[in-house]
Amino acid sequence: MKMRYLLFLGLCALVSLHSRTAALSPTPSYGERGSDFGTQVFQQVARSKPLENVVLSPHGVASVLGMLLSGGHGGTRKQILGALRYKRNGPYRMLRKLHKTLTAKSNQDVVLIANGVFSQQGFPMERGFVDTNKANFQCESKTVDFSDPQGAADKINAWVGNKTKGHVTRLVRADMLDAALARLVVVNAIYFKGLWKSRFQPEDTKMRPFTGGNGDVFKVPMMSQLSVFNISMATTPQGVDYKVLELPYHGNTITMLIVMPAEEDTPLSHITPHINTATVQSWSKGMRMRKVRLLIPRFTADAEVDLKAPLSVLGLTDMFSQDKADFRHLSAEPVYVSKALQKAKIVVDEDGTKAAAATTAILMARSSPPWVSVDRPFLFLIRHNPTGTLLFMGQINQP
Repeated sequence: MKMRYLLFLGLCALVSLHSRTAALSPTPSYGERGSDFGTQVFQQVARSKPLENVVLSPHGVASVLGMLLSGGHGGTRKQILGALRYKRNGPYRMLRKLHKTLTAKSNQDVVLIANGVFSQQGFPMERGFVDTNKANFQCESKTVDFSDPQGAADKINAWVGNKTKGHVTRLVRADMLDAALARLVVVNAIYFKGLWKSRFQPEDTKMRPFTGGNGDVFKVPMMSQLSVFNISMATTPQGVDYKVLELPYHGNTITMLIVMPAEEDTPLSHITPHINTATVQSWSKGMRMRKVRLLIPRFTADAEVDLKAPLSVLGLTDMFSQDKADFRHLSAEPVYVSKALQKAKIVVDEDGTKAAAATTAILMARSSPPWVSVDRPFLFLIRHNPTGTLLFMGQINQP
């Protein structure tokens, strides 16, 4: 009986958001298909942690699966294609275009996406696997010595730290790497630093009450500004009303969407299962520009998510099975995925750019604006609007 070697899948996403400062498409884009599957993963995690902060990159999940896809065969490949709703003949032309759009020069200071494959010295990777991922994901291939787990972990972590500008420095631990069996680590790192289009003035940040997911009330630094925002009310198929607020980042291609129940006693869990990229697109139809006094907490959240359980629940089981995993297009050696994890971090503060002159003029209207206070658990989504890609998604129960 052939021994199967471990394939370790690591996936890292980081977001640093600085806040100092349409009609539904008939067929979803490849950015939306991957984001939809990533959203389902988020929903699985949020269901198991209803009162915790959760941060995940839907696009990051799809990216690593997309890289593994080119090595998969038979049932393993079929499960990945089915989960992501990719066409059987290979989605690579579209994935290449998506990656190129997200990493375009106009985004280079805002979004950094780095993909890497770290293989055991001497491990025979198929040329097609390496070339496909280099072409479609600008994936870097590097060798490490897994017989020295600490040295291998240090090398991978140094690469991740460099790609995320030092915000995620410890993705892999030595005890995750089997000195005898580890063969490959696949990593996706996302770094995002957005500046608000309409800045929050630090002097307007005050300690105000926030009701946590468990009902406890505590004081948090609440940012505040009087400005014009896109706001919408929406309803789930079960009749639960919720608010959607759009905060654009400088450049307008990326926005943060804040989602919270309309009624104070409605838990977030009544809304989260309803969200997908079609829902997000539908919000834009009901959006209206309104002048409001917005209060939103300054918050930091980071989370390490073990993806094995949610991926398995969603039908990706073969890749984790020593008996069923089929990555013959990755290597002649039999390998399987031993671990799948993602680390994500989000920092939201007042940083940003000054409000546009047109906005300032609108603020001079004499009507008394309503207050919109994000003072209880909420969801956030970071969306790349041109492609519909969800870069990040999270629930905040305690800022």
